[in-house]
Amino acid sequence: MSPLLVVDGDSFAHRAYHALPKSMRRVDGGPENALVGFTNMLLRLWQDERPRTVLVAWDTLDVPTYRHTALEAYQSGREFDDELLEQLDLLPALLRSTGLAAAKEPGYEADDFLAAASAHEEAAGGTVLVATSDRDAFQLVTPRVTVLQPVAGSPPARIGPDEVRERYGVDPAQVPDFIALRGDPSDRIPGARGIGAKRAAGLLAQYGSLDAMLEEGRFATEADALRLYRRIATMDREAPLPALPDVAPDWKTGAAHARSLGFERVAARFEEALGWT
Repeated sequence: MSPLLVVDGDSFAHRAYHALPKSMRRVDGGPENALVGFTNMLLRLWQDERPRTVLVAWDTLDVPTYRHTALEAYQSGREFDDELLEQLDLLPALLRSTGLAAAKEPGYEADDFLAAASAHEEAAGGTVLVATSDRDAFQLVTPRVTVLQPVAGSPPARIGPDEVRERYGVDPAQVPDFIALRGDPSDRIPGARGIGAKRAAGLLAQYGSLDAMLEEGRFATEADALRLYRRIATMDREAPLPALPDVAPDWKTGAAHARSLGFERVAARFEEALGWT
């Protein structure tokens, strides 16, 4: 059975936007670099992996999630160029025009859809490939769920349980506890005072979980904060999903949709995919 491919749309769109020249423009003069770069990445993944279908997950940037409400500093200071935001708004409909699924709902992050899709597919006996540059997704890894982590100029790294242990020194299921202890500067999660990655991994090897540490009286003055950080770091496996039946991408309709909006380079890439077998 072919795997389900789940893609972190925001992660890949950001990479594309910063990798390709901003001089790439649509017919109407609007920006096209993230659209083209994302399309290239998606087509490469589809050609290499031949999944049974694809789900692309997106953040909703104009509605706060419970994480932003619970921790005021969460992801604070992040600013996106207007030209990137414009293209992020266009990408979900572009994906749907090919018959592939997109998940974007107020109050949820792309990470949550990655988690929900992985849990759903694994429960059904399937396998999952999660394409993202976000190491928080290591918490999803199991013998049936593999993270595909982009590597510049090379095929993506395939992250299974052994690779998570090698990189973090913890089991995949311990990753939210690890993040709570170590912190995450990119998301502005402070972590426990004086605890870095090596010490966090050592404590989890000793105790097994953050809860066990707290029960033993460790981090007594920080216990509530650490529980909050873990909750924020934990992806929501109950996020709402679209239907995910087997789908053969309709690159022809996608090309027509792209061309109707003046995305000539995107249309050309979809038309190239029509010749793939």
